[in-house]
Parts: sequence; C-alpha cells; structure tokens
Amino acid sequence: MKILIIEDDEKIVSFLKKGLVEECYVVDSATNGDEGLYLANVNEYDLILLDIQLPVKNGIEVCKSLRDSNNQTPIIMLTAKDSIEDKIKGLDIGANDYLAKPFSFAELLARIRVQLRSNNSVLLKLSIADLELDLLNKTATRANENIVLTSKEFTLLEFLIKNKDRVLSETTINSALSSFEDSNISNIVNVYIYRLRNKIDKKFDKKLIKTIRGIGFKISDK
Repeated sequence: MKILIIEDDEKIVSFLKKGLVEECYVVDSATNGDEGLYLANVNEYDLILLDIQLPVKNGIEVCKSLRDSNNQTPIIMLTAKDSIEDKIKGLDIGANDYLAKPFSFAELLARIRVQLRSNNSVLLKLSIADLELDLLNKTATRANENIVLTSKEFTLLEFLIKNKDRVLSETTINSALSSFEDSNISNIVNVYIYRLRNKIDKKFDKKLIKTIRGIGFKISDK
C-alpha cells in the first residue's frame, strides 16, 4: 500500500517514513502544498497524511482542491492545531480524520488501518494460486501456511502480485520500491527475489516467481 506524506517538517517526515516503511508501506513525500497536490493528482495513493500549516498552499487548500477534483483518497490531517474549530474546518472540507501533534505512532497506525478498512476502493487482500497477502495485517500465507516476511520482502511481493503475469525489469522494481534503504546496492532486487523464492517457492512444487532471462522477473501461476 502506498502513502503520501505532505509535511514541511523534515524531522517529522523522516520519522514517519521510517516507521511506515517498517510497516510495509511504500511512501512518497512532499514538503509544500503545491508539490503534494501535484503528486496526489498524478499518482495513486491508498492514503494521504496532510499537514495543515504548509508553505505555498496550506493543507486546507490542498484537501479542498483534491475533493473538488473528485479525488477521494482517504486523508488524515496532521497539525499542531487542536482546537475544535480547526478540527471541524478540516473535516468539513473533506478530511477523513484529524490527528493533533504530538501524537503516538501507534495511534497513527491504528487510524490508518481504520481508514483503509473503511475505504471500499482499497484492496485489502491479494492472491495468486494458493499464495495470499493480507495488506492490512501485513501477513502472508501459502497453502494456509504462515510465511514470515520482512517489511521489504512483503513490499516487493505485494508489488509483484499487483503486477502478476507482467515482466518487470530490475530498474522498474527498484524505482517502484523507492523505500529500499539499501537500494544503492547494485544487485538489491536479485537479493530480495532470492529471499522471496526461498520463502514462498522452495518447499512447494509450483514455482510462482519466474526469471525472464535478460529482462527481469514476474510472478505467475501459469
């Protein structure tokens, strides 16, 4: 699942990115309202974390612009303001939830899960053959057997299944999974593909992850 953070405090952005990536989310960020609005309009996100006090265009304006253009991505507003009036204003112009700073990361995660459950357009489970991913609880099973994945392995497997039967180059995978902290390693995609194969294919007769020599990888049950 992909989250957009629109926040001008770099320390908060760094903190949120680190925590969300560890929870298997793919994260983009913007530090002003114009940039955030652009990203929200040209990309598909499952949820937006939006600060109110932003440079160039504030969070209220960003939220209103998104809703006016019929962008219904769930929005949780983050702000230092915690008055009733500010909360009402944010909710009235289309925000789904409101969280005043400082907040606990555990509470933020809980509120994110609530919004994802409530949003009917969000696909919460992915499957191919007898392999299933639960995107909300971050769990994986194959033939009803639990498979323990790291956050990066889960994120890569989610991306592969969302693009099942499509051949993906290493460059495409690496670009899509920009949250890989160690993506400067030249063979990082191969490393994670190898790890995934050991966990989801090695002990099963039907192999799902396939190498297309000279091109890339795909996941397929054919």
